[in-house]
Amino acid sequence: MKTTNFNLENLVRANVAKLKPYSSARDEYVSDGSKMIFLDANENPYENGVNRYPDPQQRNLKSVLAAQKKVAEHQILLGNGSDEVLDLIFRAFCEPGQDTIITLPPTYGMYKVLAAINNVNEREVLLTPDFEPDVVSVLDAVDENTKLIFLCSPNNPTGNIFSEEKISTILQNFDGIVVVDEAYIDFADTPSWISQLKMYPNLIVTQTLSKAYGMAGVRMGLCFASVEIIGVLNKIKPPYNVNELTQQRALTRVKDTAIVAKEVATILEERKKLAEALETVSFVKKLYKTDANFLLVKVDDANKRYQELLEHGIVIRNRTTQPLCENTLRFTVGTTAENEALIKVLQTI
Repeated sequence: MKTTNFNLENLVRANVAKLKPYSSARDEYVSDGSKMIFLDANENPYENGVNRYPDPQQRNLKSVLAAQKKVAEHQILLGNGSDEVLDLIFRAFCEPGQDTIITLPPTYGMYKVLAAINNVNEREVLLTPDFEPDVVSVLDAVDENTKLIFLCSPNNPTGNIFSEEKISTILQNFDGIVVVDEAYIDFADTPSWISQLKMYPNLIVTQTLSKAYGMAGVRMGLCFASVEIIGVLNKIKPPYNVNELTQQRALTRVKDTAIVAKEVATILEERKKLAEALETVSFVKKLYKTDANFLLVKVDDANKRYQELLEHGIVIRNRTTQPLCENTLRFTVGTTAENEALIKVLQTI
């Protein structure tokens, strides 16, 4: 089923719709592989590996990703981390001081930060006690100025993947854009919403190379949507937003599918062992179901346990201030040695 009243032209900010994007030197000429003399971009001509501007469209990397994700290259936008991608979505579709977004706490904190930066009103609709979207309340919160709904699935900090039926219902009944943030999708056993892009023209899917691919240090965010939505985002992205070194390292990594798959499998094995060990810790009250590379754990006193772990040289995340997360701690799955060290401390404090 498709959203019947979705109209992209009605969602794009008027100034963005009128905008003529900057055309860089490398946009105007795409190498065909032949040897050329480049005197177009006022670069330093002495080769050192990074003296030339990077490909503004990251074509080599997109080619590999398109084949792996089974989408067209023109359905991909790459950014300086997912945060840049999310910021571009705000700036393309939300009129400052006028438009509204909907988030579902507890969730990724940058949605709120980006809303504040862009002067966009954030309307919060809490997840249900079992950390699922309250679909009726979400749709009731929509008004004529609601442009975006953010669904983090698997969700951070809860770890669970949202019901397919609930996400589908929101997509089918919202005339704005639904952003499904899949930063942790590689650790889940359910398919990505990328496979549903043809079904839902109002769907944007974001992913990252920071988690499963182990590339948090290079900052590489991925965005998948219709050709039309990607076209809008390309109009406002900085011309060289992904540097050459990041493109090179990311290309090497995404091609190494066997190593990435092995690391993900190992993390999942360690997640299972860590969960079993946490069940034996006296002050652990509940482990929540997870489809990510972390576990949300309810304890007797989160502030106390967080401080005790710090004193033993272990840094985790205290989520007790988040809605529905009172006295919870979030444990990232580490190496075997790191997980064993964590459990040893937990069993002795």
